[in-house]
Amino acid sequence: MEQTKALNALEPFLALSKSATSPRAAADLVTRATSAPNTFLFTELLQTPQIQALAASQEFTAYLTLLQIFSYGSYGTYHATADLPTLNDTQTLKLRQLSLLSLASDRSSLSYDALQKALGLSSPREVEDLVITAIYAGLLHATLDPARQAVSVTSVAPLRDLAPGTIPDVIGALQNWAGRCQSTLGDLEEQIKNIRDAATVREREKRASAKKLQALVESVTEDKNMLSGYPRDNLTRRGISKRSMADPTGTESNAELMDIDDLYPADDVAKRASKRKL
Repeated sequence: MEQTKALNALEPFLALSKSATSPRAAADLVTRATSAPNTFLFTELLQTPQIQALAASQEFTAYLTLLQIFSYGSYGTYHATADLPTLNDTQTLKLRQLSLLSLASDRSSLSYDALQKALGLSSPREVEDLVITAIYAGLLHATLDPARQAVSVTSVAPLRDLAPGTIPDVIGALQNWAGRCQSTLGDLEEQIKNIRDAATVREREKRASAKKLQALVESVTEDKNMLSGYPRDNLTRRGISKRSMADPTGTESNAELMDIDDLYPADDVAKRASKRKL
């Protein structure tokens, strides 16, 4: 979103560069482009033949250097380079905003003191004002912390051009990052495999336990059915024979008579009782 907006803002100056055939016109185009609102990307303008031709002009070559600083330099670079054109207020604010983007890209927390020194600001209040303008311009998302005198940055818009010769370094950094991602993915896949294997073992053990329990239940049920189907008269006769052997006198308890009732009819029991009285 921010990149598209910045590129659209640069389009008119790319069109004007075709007619900037003189070094003075090209230098004036640099001033106008770096002062315009929403122009934060300058690589395309910097690569045009008319702007590159400034390198051959001793009078206006400083404007080529100035555009390079706006493209991938910093506010500190501007002050460290001699014989550059004086910046107007709009250019000064923009170069400080772009420098803030570069600083915020390297760390998530910036101190007021460090920003004052890097951006040529005279007070914490100016630091806060600059950060607020950058936030409203969509250059970054950040939070001011006056108590700690720090700026906490959460995200930065991709609105800085790459300096010449930095692409191999960027490619190397991306390759290292891709390698770390592949390694992390490999570790995650190994962990997922271990979890699945453990779950399979647990499921197998659970099924084996359920099968053993079912076999035990069936065994107990079978034994119970065998006991319930055993003839009762056989059990009763065995009980009587044992009691007879244990009591040779022929006297039996009431409980034993109750067992006999189950075995013999009532009239037989009465005849037996009368014989005993005789």
